[in-house]
Amino acid sequence: MESPTASIVVRCYNEREHIGKLLHGLFEQFHDDFEVILVDSGSTDGTLEIVEQYPVEEVVHIPPEKFSFGRALNYGCEAARGEYCVFISAHCYPKRVDWLERLLEKFDDDDVAMVYGKQRGGGPTKFSERQIFRRWFPDEDIDRQLTPFANNANAAIRRDLWEEYPYDEQLTGLEDLDWGKRVREAGYEVSYASAAEVVHVHDESAREIYDRYRREGIAHKQVIPDQQFSLFDFLGAFVRNTLADYGAARGRGKLWGNVRSIPVFRFLQFWGTYRGFKHGDRISERLRKRFYYPDEKGYPEEPDDSEEPSEAPDIDYSSVAAEYPIEGADEA
Repeated sequence: MESPTASIVVRCYNEREHIGKLLHGLFEQFHDDFEVILVDSGSTDGTLEIVEQYPVEEVVHIPPEKFSFGRALNYGCEAARGEYCVFISAHCYPKRVDWLERLLEKFDDDDVAMVYGKQRGGGPTKFSERQIFRRWFPDEDIDRQLTPFANNANAAIRRDLWEEYPYDEQLTGLEDLDWGKRVREAGYEVSYASAAEVVHVHDESAREIYDRYRREGIAHKQVIPDQQFSLFDFLGAFVRNTLADYGAARGRGKLWGNVRSIPVFRFLQFWGTYRGFKHGDRISERLRKRFYYPDEKGYPEEPDDSEEPSEAPDIDYSSVAAEYPIEGADEA
């Protein structure tokens, strides 16, 4: 059997509300030379029954007690046959039918090892996290990035390089940052494709938000040893970002509905980060600004779709959304 160009690897655990929407979007892509590999870590909510309705190439099972983000990716890449391994979170879905094409075209540059794409919040995703997405994932491409930042919720790598640089299975998070750092040190590049856009749905409890940022803080200090996030840094980041979010929400007429959720989210984000970083050293200034500082020029304005129509049509998810409803209205 001829190998496909791309193997799309989806990490999954109890994603019944989202997996149908993601798979529908994948099989609507213009670029159809791909296979889908699902790495499931013990779903019990009917996720796998939905997966059976789609032409998924293989479901790889990883015991929950053995799960780590890096290990799940290694399982998926091991099963993959494509030249490129494409990663997308099970609670994301591509916005347009050219998502995969736009992600892969960056590999025309032979020096590029990793490409990541745009993310925008959808459904019940908190306002502050939508702001994070807008900060981390700008509207302009970055062909050769100056930092190893990337995000495996929407990314692709060369599979032959994965064989040389498998993901670190011991990290509690940020395995994408670690992989980008290692391949850049080997002379390769990380690229950002703004047109390869996905909608990312997060509906997390306060505890889940705190835990996510705490484990990422722990991983961050392991990936880049010269790190620090002090109590002073926590206070400064919390105040700066809360005020920036309030300003953005007021400008968009959304302040009243988010007046409480903004400081709660930012407190959980940075307190979790502080707890994760507690025993670390210094963090590089460039990555500090990328992760913890609001944009000095303010967040980008909401796009006016009527001014710049998409090069490719958006995917129609109406039938899937009706069958597998997601709480809250999507705001891509």
